[in-house]
Amino acid sequence: MTQKIVRVAQGRSEQTERRVVEEYPLRLRVNGRELATLVCSPHQLNFLLAGFFRLQGFVESLDDILSLGICREFGLAEVRIRGELPAQLQPTLTSGCGTGIAYNLPQSLFAGTERQRTYRSDDLFRLLKELNRRAEQYRSHGGIHSAAVGDATGLLLVAEDIGRHNALDRLAGEALFRQIDLRDKMLVTSGRISTEMVAKAARLGVGLIASRTSPTDRAIQLCNQAGITLVGYLRGSGLEVFSHPQQLLIADEKSRIPGITGVILAGGESRRMGSDKSLLPIKGARFIDHVYTRMASLFDEVVIVTNSPELYGDIDCRKVPDLYYAQGALAGVHSGLLHAKHEQIFVVGCDMPFISARVVRHICAQADRGDLVIPNSRGGHEPLHALYSKSCLPAMERILDAGQRRIVLFFDQVKVVEISHHDVIELDPEEKSFQNINTPQDYFRLRGNFGSGEGLPPELSHQRYSS
Repeated sequence: MTQKIVRVAQGRSEQTERRVVEEYPLRLRVNGRELATLVCSPHQLNFLLAGFFRLQGFVESLDDILSLGICREFGLAEVRIRGELPAQLQPTLTSGCGTGIAYNLPQSLFAGTERQRTYRSDDLFRLLKELNRRAEQYRSHGGIHSAAVGDATGLLLVAEDIGRHNALDRLAGEALFRQIDLRDKMLVTSGRISTEMVAKAARLGVGLIASRTSPTDRAIQLCNQAGITLVGYLRGSGLEVFSHPQQLLIADEKSRIPGITGVILAGGESRRMGSDKSLLPIKGARFIDHVYTRMASLFDEVVIVTNSPELYGDIDCRKVPDLYYAQGALAGVHSGLLHAKHEQIFVVGCDMPFISARVVRHICAQADRGDLVIPNSRGGHEPLHALYSKSCLPAMERILDAGQRRIVLFFDQVKVVEISHHDVIELDPEEKSFQNINTPQDYFRLRGNFGSGEGLPPELSHQRYSS
């Protein structure tokens, strides 16, 4: 639903509309007996109810639900299930938002069985990134929880609701309808992990629970008993493991960054240099060879944006052309985004051989925070050492279609996350990451930083002495 609002920004106000979260009370009558009122989001209520019954232990399979009718106008659900409800139900008030009630926290689920499988931290970060991308209601208007289950191949189910445990009920219900086995899967959620969340996850057989925020002390105890790996503060490139850490393999600093394509821009005209910068020799190889080797060690896919692919035939990666010809680095980033297999790309120039893995990893760790993640050097923004998401494409195309070339012109149309200069120099004190060459003098100086004894290439010698 939408609400008329007054939006104030930069000292100016305007009347507009904003989508807001809808809170929907649903009375639940089971086998003719008034059971509870669920306070929830009003979509896919069949999944929510099936999951609620399943996670309360009232049903084991879809066959146990004999009928399920929902009257949306009056907010009433009439359900018949196989068997009868217990004569006396003792609700437990939980710390959850929404319903905040659980009828069963069965101790049999917490038998302390040690699981025989392991998980990888890079898979967790990839699932969180995918959840952030697919949480459509949160991205639209906020004020809602999201949860998902997945494995090393990606997310299997995603749900959103005003209540974090309602979101988990929805996952359980959809899995029941679709006959998806959730045993040993990973659960990723936006909300706090408390006792009822662990109880429900244990009933589903989930092997790992991860959240962007914190668990409660009781939740940690229950996970330890149930053999569930519990991860909190899953953000950027960091996480904290609260139970069964031996089941989580931590990807080391030498592993490739998941879910991001490395893009090398090699389409510049090199006017001030007088020859193609990417082909200049340095330390026994060409500039682009050094850049590609570094990028290939960081990303599982590397793409070179060039209008002369024949120059790089010996480099084992895809070469793609500019779609907007002769419109500078902006066109190169645009082409890289269009052709990348991943939703996000990390961009460098072909003349930037001092790529710092620490700086790149730090930038990429902020990928879920915005559309564009850009570091700041002493000179300001560094757009050719930055991370871009495909969500930037419409804004880029508006600028390119207008015949504009400056890469910063679309920044005010997307969500920009800046890496401060202070953070950069903590990782790269000399800021070598951003060093590149535009003139013969730049080349000579940069070659000296490599410790090379090579002379200036013949094609540059006349320019060197004519300056």
